[in-house]
Amino acid sequence: MNVSSFPPLIDERSRILILGSMPGVASLRAYQYYGNPRNFLWRILYALFDNREPDPDYEDRLAFALGNGVALWDVIANCERKGSLDSDIKLAVPNDIPGLLQRYPNIEALVCNGAKSFAELSKHYGSFPEVAGRKVIRMPSTSPIPTPQYRGLEDRLQAWRAIMEL
Repeated sequence: MNVSSFPPLIDERSRILILGSMPGVASLRAYQYYGNPRNFLWRILYALFDNREPDPDYEDRLAFALGNGVALWDVIANCERKGSLDSDIKLAVPNDIPGLLQRYPNIEALVCNGAKSFAELSKHYGSFPEVAGRKVIRMPSTSPIPTPQYRGLEDRLQAWRAIMEL
């Protein structure tokens, strides 16, 4: 199935751009960034910036991210994928990350949400001056799927604390 990402959530206050790979099925259905209620991204952002649970309203979550200098987008514009797994992504076409960074020069750091995001960014744009001139860090995926190193929210939150020093 051909799937496409969302427009970027960004404004002139944004300093950190969190880059996913491609929204999962639940997020695509809801047409919401990190729309799967089991995904940890919103809980991590709220824990880091305000030490509280996420707002229930999606629009309030978007405003919270922007108000804290956090922008959201995906490295992949569209691809072929059955289900939600990054490992099933085929024929990935990248979003214009360098163009976005030219339009929003206040972005200081690119935070890749998971290995696929980092790999695709590096593959398509790693040598571009707009990317190479900024901090690029790979964080563990906020997906609810456990990995040998990251079992749940607490260990992911601990790793994601690194963005507070960007």
